[in-house]
Amino acid sequence: MELTKNFEPGTVEEKWYKHWLAQGYFNSKPDGRPAFTVVIPPPNVTGVLHMGHTLNETVQDILVRKARMSGFNACWVPGSDHASIATEAKVVGMLKEKGIDKNSLSRSAFLKYAFEWKDKYGSIIYNQIERLGCSVDWDRTTFTMDDHYYQAVIKVFIDLYNKGLIYRGARMINWDSSAKTALSDEEVEYKDLTGKLYHLRYKLDTADEAYISIATQRPETIMGDTAICVNPHDERYAHLKGAYAFVPLINRRIPIIFDDYVDPAFGTGALKVTPAHDINDYNLGLKHNLEVVDTINNDGTMSAAAQIYVGEDRFVARKKIIKELEEKDFLTKTEEYSTRLGYSQRTGVVVEPRISTQWFVKMKELATPALKAVVDGDIKIHPGDKFLATYKYWLENVKDWCISRQLWWGQQIPAWYDEDGKMVVAENENEALEKYYTIYREDPKNGLNRDADVLDTWFSSWLWPMEVFKGITEPGNADVKYYYPGSVLVTGQDIIFFWVARMVMAGMEYEKQIPFKDVYFTGMVRDKLGRKMSKQLGNSPDLLELIDKYGADAVRFGIMVSSPAGNDLMFDENSLEQGRNFNNKMWNALKLIRMWAPKAV
Repeated sequence: MELTKNFEPGTVEEKWYKHWLAQGYFNSKPDGRPAFTVVIPPPNVTGVLHMGHTLNETVQDILVRKARMSGFNACWVPGSDHASIATEAKVVGMLKEKGIDKNSLSRSAFLKYAFEWKDKYGSIIYNQIERLGCSVDWDRTTFTMDDHYYQAVIKVFIDLYNKGLIYRGARMINWDSSAKTALSDEEVEYKDLTGKLYHLRYKLDTADEAYISIATQRPETIMGDTAICVNPHDERYAHLKGAYAFVPLINRRIPIIFDDYVDPAFGTGALKVTPAHDINDYNLGLKHNLEVVDTINNDGTMSAAAQIYVGEDRFVARKKIIKELEEKDFLTKTEEYSTRLGYSQRTGVVVEPRISTQWFVKMKELATPALKAVVDGDIKIHPGDKFLATYKYWLENVKDWCISRQLWWGQQIPAWYDEDGKMVVAENENEALEKYYTIYREDPKNGLNRDADVLDTWFSSWLWPMEVFKGITEPGNADVKYYYPGSVLVTGQDIIFFWVARMVMAGMEYEKQIPFKDVYFTGMVRDKLGRKMSKQLGNSPDLLELIDKYGADAVRFGIMVSSPAGNDLMFDENSLEQGRNFNNKMWNALKLIRMWAPKAV
């Protein structure tokens, strides 16, 4: 066969990948060899591979191929995550284009559309993994909404509930007003910003024209004020014990309360207390038995309880309220102020703290063995000097995990309620009815309704190293015995707690052993200016275009040659040129060797 002048990766790579698949080279079944197991961090079914994925998948492929050549039975499991918030947003958008409102559909009708969307677009990410040349075992592809996986998630929920580790209650949570769902603390990304501090006058309920001044960053929440708090040791306000003031614009009469929580040196030393819209205010409200007035709807608009600007977006209302405060002489001063603001990692909107009844996992008991496993060295983190401290910090300061989401796409919470709110947790309705009778000694008057919420996506993905081998639904099966625990996990540093720590917790709880022996954290891929690659900035190259231009091997070479272990890397397309040139040198070497072959006579 005549070799081309230059290496043409498109034809060669496609030919050999098809050959590898046809021969089953990447497939794995338990045998007498030692196992080398890697589970792919499941990318969102909504997504496409970006340069961060390229780095991650390339590192895994290097480790897996090396293990195969070293005599191990290497198993690399691919799959994808159903990504509840992101996917539901995509499906809702698709329905809007068709003139269909989600709220006009039944749950089952919506899910039918969601699975149709997934079937149409969900394979894109797999095609890209193929184009990258990854040696995954495609026969083991797992999706977090597969039937067996769905059952595993429900089974774990019920088990943890029965153990007293899952509970339902009203608490201050993070609210995404775009997706209209609760978020866990870890799904909030904080940014340091320069904001505005507004100094307002609240008229005191006295015979004279006396006022008390407060400073606030959020004037749109003053309609939810139910007290003004000052420090009991602040002599400026000692005369106000037992006094009241009026909330500007709505004239609600609220008490002046005293608490050491208030810092006399901050702002005016007087704090407006809005229990519905701030976690610290909420705690103060509980302590002083204050009324809770929720002035913001779940879509981020002003509620009827706000009394004014009802239905206006919270940030539009803020501008109008500031203007009205100024016109009515309540606003005395505005100054710039450095602050941290929380944004939803899922939709990018400003997170709204609000009180909501949700489901939570008690994390302290689960975190203790997961922390010990890493501290004792059973799981080794690479590079450890950089990320071990982060892992320890998260688990030593762990908070209860809000796991309910106000969505339809995902594993539906297996809780059942009667018309009076009495509840049972069960896998299906028949089992729920039996449990209900056992607990309450009667049948529900009008049947039972299932909780409408679904579980947080991370509540499914923390079972990934086990359930890809059906370790939860078929405990003790041959695959899970052979392939679990995994050998190494390769993932991004940004999900140390989201995913890595939680997988350790789940593994210790359900397999009574660690889910992997080593964790390798890749760095973040940035552009030449040091900026994180993102669609918004338009600085993230299209992976398939790069593969078409340079070839998959050149792309993999280029990303690896730029990548210091665990540190961020500056991606430069010139490194891909190096990869292409290297491949050409190997091609030319092959041509030279072919010239030396003896000619047939």
